[in-house]
Amino acid sequence: MTVFILVAGAFTGPHVWRDTAARLTAEGAEVHTVALTGLGGPLADGGGAVDLETHIADVLAVIDAAAEPGRGIVLVGHDYGIHPVLGAADRRARSIARIVYLDSGMPQDGVPAVAAVPDQLLREEVAERATGSGDGIPGGELHPPARDEWPRWGSTAGLSEAALDGLTALAAPQPLGTLLQPLRLTGAVAEVPATGVLCTANGPGVEMLQIMVDVGTPALAALAEARVTFFELPTGHWPMLSCPDALAGVLTEAASGGGHRLTPADAGRTPAHLRPFLLDVPERPRERTGNTDLHLPDGPGPHPAVVFVHGGPVPAEARPTPRDWPTLTGYARQVAGQGAVGVTLDHRLHAVTDYEQAAADVADAVERVRADPRVDADRVALWFFSGGGPITAEWLADPPVWLRCVAANYPILAPLPGWGLTGSRFHPVRALSRAGDLPVVLVRAGRESAEIAATVEEFVTEAARCGANLEIIDVPEGRHGFETLDPTEGAREAVHRAVGAVLARLKG
Repeated sequence: MTVFILVAGAFTGPHVWRDTAARLTAEGAEVHTVALTGLGGPLADGGGAVDLETHIADVLAVIDAAAEPGRGIVLVGHDYGIHPVLGAADRRARSIARIVYLDSGMPQDGVPAVAAVPDQLLREEVAERATGSGDGIPGGELHPPARDEWPRWGSTAGLSEAALDGLTALAAPQPLGTLLQPLRLTGAVAEVPATGVLCTANGPGVEMLQIMVDVGTPALAALAEARVTFFELPTGHWPMLSCPDALAGVLTEAASGGGHRLTPADAGRTPAHLRPFLLDVPERPRERTGNTDLHLPDGPGPHPAVVFVHGGPVPAEARPTPRDWPTLTGYARQVAGQGAVGVTLDHRLHAVTDYEQAAADVADAVERVRADPRVDADRVALWFFSGGGPITAEWLADPPVWLRCVAANYPILAPLPGWGLTGSRFHPVRALSRAGDLPVVLVRAGRESAEIAATVEEFVTEAARCGANLEIIDVPEGRHGFETLDPTEGAREAVHRAVGAVLARLKG
């Protein structure tokens, strides 16, 4: 018999699992929902501070009561709940058949749960609210979110009004010690089979994870191990409330070892971002200075220039670096063959917290390019890709007179729910109304991930509202990174159209 032990996330308790647990039970499984101390369970004897170790003990008690020969225990941790799940599984690794990470982070030894809180302002609030007790365990509580504050903790996509009302009404304060006490792991849990359930309205899906593994993100290498599988649910951060039956089905499949497996980066295949560009573009003379490459057209100039800004985050260790990736060099050669300087560069977007320094890198590179005598400093276009999209806000909000066009391929155009950058200035949707007549060329992938597609749709809606000068070029069958993933005739035509649109604005 499969035994599911379900551990809820911050501010919530066993009540959130009601419908999912009922479905699992109806299918013949045994289900236990853990009442964490202070979050549906009684406070500790003596009223002592509640910390992560308290919650680990809560989970251990349920494991020990359920563990019997022949029973496969599947531990499910949602959101914060993955921290006590991992702490308990590390101490009972031989009793656990599988761990399910339900739209959660990947906690590491020595790191407190507060590090996984998506909103930076919330992380700072937790630190400010912490008060040390006499024994060194932080005391106090973090008040649960008001009804309109839940998106700061995760996407509420898919939740009905009634579900959101219930989530708010039954929420409990989160003991600060549970967020601030570091998780301690011996390493035993690393051998337990694991499944990630990705809620794609709140974060990346399987395809995007594969791209991140291929790029070489060190923290994600373990996700491509044979013991790890994945499922996707097209919903927000609380699937047990938005799609409880679908979640129960996924958990049942996960328990039997089902799911998608990622391919290791060193599996002997060419990763998607290093496959050939979809156009056969002749090489051009190239000059490299610092973090910037110039792909040069014929003649002395001065020529207009197109600066191509890669996405990310890209780990600092990634080789080759983005300015040598086929997509960037392919576009740079394409525009150079048509009379414009094609510029590729490396910037330091290594994490979603790095947009400040990445934007500064881009601005510095643009000024160096404009100072080159072979470049017409009054005719420059900026072309952004993927996770470089938020940097467009810097140029949309106050476009200089020499900026003739901003282009963006499959861009992220508003901070994603899990980034914690809601109040950031790197929010192109909010900046667009100040762009005036600046031409914007948007290359939209028809098979984009749900979370990114939502930001693009928001941008298009805002463009219509404020009368922005927006041209959309659709690639209906294209995926994120279609230039190397989907070399179809339709995709090739879209690239030709996009390059033509940008160059027309530069040369007009």
